[in-house]
This record gives sequence, structure tokens and C-alpha cells, in this order.
Amino acid sequence: MFKRKRRLRLHSTIRDLIREHHISTYDLIYPLFIVEGSKIKNEIESMPGVFQMSLDYILKECEELQKIGINAILLFGVPPQSKKDSNGSEAWNENSIIPTSVRAIKDKFPQMYVIADVCFCEYTDHGHCGILDSKTHSVDNDKTLEILAKQSLVLAQSNVDMLAPSAMMDGQIFAIRDILDKNNFVNLPIMSYSTKFASAYYGPFREVAQSTPSFGDRKSYQEDSANGREAILESLNDEHEGADILMVKPALAYLDIVHEIRNRSLLPLAVYNVSGEYALLKAGQKLGIIDYEKVMMETLTGFKRAGADIIITYHAKEVANILK
Repeated sequence: MFKRKRRLRLHSTIRDLIREHHISTYDLIYPLFIVEGSKIKNEIESMPGVFQMSLDYILKECEELQKIGINAILLFGVPPQSKKDSNGSEAWNENSIIPTSVRAIKDKFPQMYVIADVCFCEYTDHGHCGILDSKTHSVDNDKTLEILAKQSLVLAQSNVDMLAPSAMMDGQIFAIRDILDKNNFVNLPIMSYSTKFASAYYGPFREVAQSTPSFGDRKSYQEDSANGREAILESLNDEHEGADILMVKPALAYLDIVHEIRNRSLLPLAVYNVSGEYALLKAGQKLGIIDYEKVMMETLTGFKRAGADIIITYHAKEVANILK
């Protein structure tokens, strides 16, 4: 005798009752891009609805986000070209764009959970994620660990709620955890970009963050998209080093990795629904070839079904308004 599974699909109420995965505003982190100056709100052509904003507009954005139930943001600083150098030294300046913004946001919106990206691609004049090795023209891993620690300490002192290191240096979680603990920030959590692929899906982000490498690519330190076992090992290594939350970036093309990490780790797991994924859906919406809202919600539900607890997404405001 065959099973009639349709019995539990014939009415909307029973479908709701037995639904295994749900999207909530509590699942969402919204990325924000901060530039110096005032009264600046520049929309990114490839990412409709995403802006570079000065702090005055960021504060207005935070007020709107809290009204619709989004209480977690991920900050990226976009300093002017004049403040970039080969070492990204502006990143550990206590009066630079992100520490200043964190203090202002936490002062006005103390309940907003503020997460800061920890990396150097936006701060270096060459666009790579750390200090370059003059011989190999790739990033010097261990020298970059030293400045990642400096940046992390400055951000901790600005009253940030969480750090999100994205540089993909070997040992970065250990280095950051060590300096935090030595300076009495033992309760400051780390959400590691623990498996971050060298992906073509990042294209629009590099426009908004102004972080395109001036030469070469990031394949010598970001994960090869073809390597599943190595990708899982990257996250498990970060767990061992002290990460509090793991992350897979991008999300959509790597749900097998999300699922495998979920099966091997008990830590909370985030995915970053990246700029290229967002831009593709927006393009489909503009062309009128998809039901945009349904495809968006189906995509985010897929992230949860694969094992993600947290979704970093540019769709967050749209999702919050749908869920109201």
C-alpha cells in the first residue's frame, strides 16, 4: 500500500503546522556600507536598493531597520582613496570610519547588534586583503595576522558587538581571539568567514566596497570553489581556533558545503547571500521573468533547509516587510 503524503498538503493550515523551516527577521543580518562625509546616499547600479551611505544616513537606516524588526547589521567601511596605503593602516585608526560609526550607532541605538567586518581589501591601495609579500606578490599571511589583530582591538574598543574576520588568513581566528582575551574582551564573539570561496559571485560587492584588486586575484588565500573537503576543513579549523559562529560565503552555489559543515559542527552556522546572488534576482525582477518575492523567499528557505541558522542578505528589508 502506498503512502498518501498529500493528506498533509491539502489545507494551508496543516501545511503551516508541519512546515520544517521558517524564515524570521531574527535570522537576518543586513550589510551596510559607510562612506565619509554627510548627506551621501549613492545607489549601486548593479545592486538596486543597496547604497553607499554617510553616517547621517546610516543612522536613519538603523532607525528604519529597527521599526521593521531587523536588529543586526554588518558594517563595511569604504574610505576615500587618499586614505588607502599598502598596509591598510586606516583600518586600525581609532578615528576611522568604522570605529566612529560603531560608537555613533551604539550611542543612538543601543539595542542594535553591530557586527564589523575585519579585513583590509577596502583599506589597501592594491585591493588585496593584507600586506603583500614583495617576492610572491601575494598576501603575507603572518604579517597580515599582526594587523588583523590591531584592527580587531580597535573595533573592540569602539564597543562593537561582534567581529567578522573575512581575510581568509591561516590562523586569523587564533590571532584575533588571543589579542581580544589579553585585553579583557573575552566576551566579544567572533563570526568567522570560515569557508570563503574565491567566487565570481562577488562582482557587485567590489563595486560598492571599492575593493577590486589592482592586479591578480585572491585565489592564493580564498577557497577553491572545486574543493569540498578542503572547504569543510577550513571551517573546522576555525572552530578549533575559537570561532563562535562559522560562515559559508557565497551561499547559493555552496549549499552542499553548508549541509556538510552543519553535520560536522554544533556551532551556529551563517551564510552570506552575496551581491551576485542578489543582483541576479534583481535582474530577473526587472526583466519580469520571475516572481521575485516568491523566488527570494524560496532561496532563503533553501539556506535554512541546508543547515544555516543565520542569513546575511541584502534582501533583509524586503523580507522583513513581507513577514509583517
